[in-house]
Amino acid sequence: MIVIIGVRFKKAGKIYYFDPKGIQYAQGDHVLVETIRGIEYGEVVFVNKEIGEEEKISHVRPVIRKATAEDDEVYYKNKSREKEAFFICKTKIINHNLNMKLIDVEYTFDNSKLLFYFTSDERVDFRELVKELASIFRTRIELRQIGVRDETKLCGGIGICGRGLCCHTFLNDFHTVSIKMAKDQDLSLNPIKISGICGRLMCCLQYENESYTQIRDRLPEVSEIVLTPEGKGEVLSVNILREQVRVAVKQKDKDTKEAFVFSCDDIKLINRTHRCMKEIQATDNKHEAAGSVNQDTKSKPHNKDNVKHKKSAKKKYKSNKGKKKQ
Repeated sequence: MIVIIGVRFKKAGKIYYFDPKGIQYAQGDHVLVETIRGIEYGEVVFVNKEIGEEEKISHVRPVIRKATAEDDEVYYKNKSREKEAFFICKTKIINHNLNMKLIDVEYTFDNSKLLFYFTSDERVDFRELVKELASIFRTRIELRQIGVRDETKLCGGIGICGRGLCCHTFLNDFHTVSIKMAKDQDLSLNPIKISGICGRLMCCLQYENESYTQIRDRLPEVSEIVLTPEGKGEVLSVNILREQVRVAVKQKDKDTKEAFVFSCDDIKLINRTHRCMKEIQATDNKHEAAGSVNQDTKSKPHNKDNVKHKKSAKKKYKSNKGKKKQ
C-alpha cells in the first residue's frame, strides 16, 4: 500500500498527489512541495490516504515540510507582488501593440519563475516582451496562452443560476459536455440558454445527465404505442422528472381520442422488445458490412510488385498479338 495526500495550489484547481513521508497532516494545512515548476505552497485537501499498488500514479514526490508562519508571510508577499507584475506587464503589452489579453500572473513560491496567463485569437510573437519583462523582474519569465474556459475559471463570475461559477468555485477538472446532454434532458437548444459565460456549453449539463438517461430508458418515445389502463394509445409527450407520460387513447364506440396522464409504472411498452431487437439487428448488420469490406480490401493486392507484374503482362500480350498479325 502507498500513502498519499492531496494538495491544491489554486482555488478549485487540480489536485496533485504527494508522499507525506509518514507525517500525519490535517485537512486545510499548508505545505511546501517540490513540483516541476519549483517549490510551491499548497493546501492539503485530503489527508493520508492509502491506495493499492495496482492504482497507477505517476512519480509521487515527497512533501518538503509543513508551512511555517514565515512561509505564510512569503506567500502573501508574493500575492502582492503579482498585482504589481500584472500592471507592469499590461502596460508593456500596450506599448508593444500586441493583440493579447492578460488574465493572471503567478509567482512560484521561491520566485524562481514568473508566469503570465493570457488569451488571444491569433498567434502572438512576444519574444521582445519576454526579454523586457526578464530585465525588469530578474527571474525566469513564462507566458502561457489559455482558452476561454480556463480564462473563466481564473476570473470567476456569476452564472445564470445566480450562483458562483462551478469551474471557479469547486470543479477540479473540465468534463466533456455535449449538445446531446441538453437534448436528453429536454432543454431548450437555444445557445443563449445552455451556454455559460465562456460561450461554451454549461458544465452543469453533465451533472444530472446520467440520471436523466436512466429514467429515459424506462419511458416510451413520443408517438410510440403503449398499453394503458384505459386501453392502447399513442404517446403525446413525456415528463422525465415526474416519470409521467401523456397518452392519447381512442374512446370506445367513438371516433374521438382523449388524452390521459399516466405514471410510467401504469403503462406497458408494447413495441419496446421489437424495437430493441431491430436496434440489435441493425448493429449486427453494420459489423457484418464492416467485416466484408475488410475482407475485400485484404483480397485485393495493392503492392507495387503486383502492379508492375500486371503492366508487364499487358505489354507481353500486345507484343505477341502484333507478331501474330505479321
